[in-house]
Amino acid sequence: MLGRIRGTLAEKTPPFVLVDVMGVGYEIQLPMTSLYQLPDVGNEVIIFTHFVVREDAQLLFGFATKKERALFREVIKANGVGPKLALTILSGMSAQQFVQAVHDGDITSLVKLPGVGKKTAERLVVEMKDRLGNLDISASVTLDGNVNVDEQTTSIDTTESAKSEAISALVALGYSQVQATKMVKDVFQDSLSSEELIRASLRNIA
Repeated sequence: MLGRIRGTLAEKTPPFVLVDVMGVGYEIQLPMTSLYQLPDVGNEVIIFTHFVVREDAQLLFGFATKKERALFREVIKANGVGPKLALTILSGMSAQQFVQAVHDGDITSLVKLPGVGKKTAERLVVEMKDRLGNLDISASVTLDGNVNVDEQTTSIDTTESAKSEAISALVALGYSQVQATKMVKDVFQDSLSSEELIRASLRNIA
């Protein structure tokens, strides 16, 4: 199993990245909370991975820390929750927020995420409350060695490119084209990069 990848960040197209390891490019899908922590393209990254093999595909999911990966692995154990939905959940809220929502039985916050209906939210709370009790989810260093994610700067995309990339990323996370377009429109500012637009859009629905 592929547990960790270290290489050069070759491409970053939320929610996917391409990491070059000695000439081999690994396409990895990350939750947005981990993707925010990436350095600029061209820099070295270390990503903790979870490899999924299906009949029709081989998928590689990545995380900023081992703790985030551990949480992902617990989430996909829940009945009816696959890797894609788990990634969407961890894109819409941080690991700490998810653990708190489960602990508090906060169904309202969970059903705001695409693909999470009331029954799924209730099942997550019931099935995961005990399992998450011993899971230590706390702030850790980021993929590029920094601690404070919010202070990380990103390059400014052109206006239309930033908007389209943000919308495409939200659609990939499970939102409809109409929903994604509206979410980006509600928070759009010329100065925001695509990653900042995605982050603002997700925060706006929380």
